[in-house]
Amino acid sequence: MYDSFNRRINYLRISVTDRCNLRCLYCMPAEGVPSLRHQDILTFDEIVEVAKAAVKLGVDKMRLTGGEPLVRKGIVDLVKMISRIDGIKDLSMTTNGTFLETYAQPLADAGLQRVNISLDTINPEKYSEITRLGDIRQVFRGIEAARKAGLLPIKINCVVKNNSFEPDALQVKAFAEKENLGVRFIREMNLETGDFGVVQGGEGGNCKMCNRLRLTANGKIKPCLFSDLEFDVRQYGPEIALKMALENKPEAGLMNTVNGFSNIGG
Repeated sequence: MYDSFNRRINYLRISVTDRCNLRCLYCMPAEGVPSLRHQDILTFDEIVEVAKAAVKLGVDKMRLTGGEPLVRKGIVDLVKMISRIDGIKDLSMTTNGTFLETYAQPLADAGLQRVNISLDTINPEKYSEITRLGDIRQVFRGIEAARKAGLLPIKINCVVKNNSFEPDALQVKAFAEKENLGVRFIREMNLETGDFGVVQGGEGGNCKMCNRLRLTANGKIKPCLFSDLEFDVRQYGPEIALKMALENKPEAGLMNTVNGFSNIGG
C-alpha cells in the first residue's frame, strides 16, 4: 500500500505493553509513568486482528516493541499467533535484552526471526546509571542466548546524545564489531519538541523513506512517531483505522504531545 506521498508502507510496529522493568533516563522518570489500565491494553486476539488486517493491506514486516515486550505475560504465545499469519516475511522484536536469556529459544521456536537489543554503553556502572535498575550482565547473557537460538542478525540499538563519536558509542561499536553484531546509533529524541535525526546504520528518522505505521499498546494506529494523529482500532475497526492512518500520514514528522516512548515503542 502507498501513502499520499507515494511511499510504500509495508511495516507495522506493534507496542504490546507500556510497562518496562527499566527506567532509562531518556525514556521515563525514576518513579516510572502511570500505567494503562488492564482493560485498555489490547488483547492478543485484538493484536492479531490488526496484524491480519495490515497484511491484507500490504504489510509484510512487523516488529514487537513496548515498553519492554518481554514483560507482557504470554508474549511467546503472541509471537506464535502472529508468526502463523500468511504474508509476514519479517517478524522481529526490540528488547532491552534483560530477559532474553530465558526467552530467546522459546521466542525462536514460536517464530520470531531476529532481535534488536538496546545497549547504550558497555560500562556496567554507566549502564546501571542510565537504566537506573539494569544489570548489564543480563544483557550480555541475553545476546549470547539470542545468538544460540538463531535470532539473527542481532542488532544493537545505541542511543547517543549527539553522534556516534561519543566515548560510550565508540565502545559499543567496538563491542559490536568484536561480537559480530550490527549496530544502529539513534540520536536522543524529544517527542514534544520534534527533535529527531536519521538513525545511523538504519532507516528510522528518514521521513522521505518512511515505510511504517505504529500500533500502540492501547489500540491506536499512529501514522507517524512525531504526530498527535492516531486512530482507534476499537472505535473504527482494524482495517478502517489502518486506512485512516495511511491516508493521513504526514510528509514529515513534527511533534507528538500525546504519547511517550514508554507506550509508543520508539
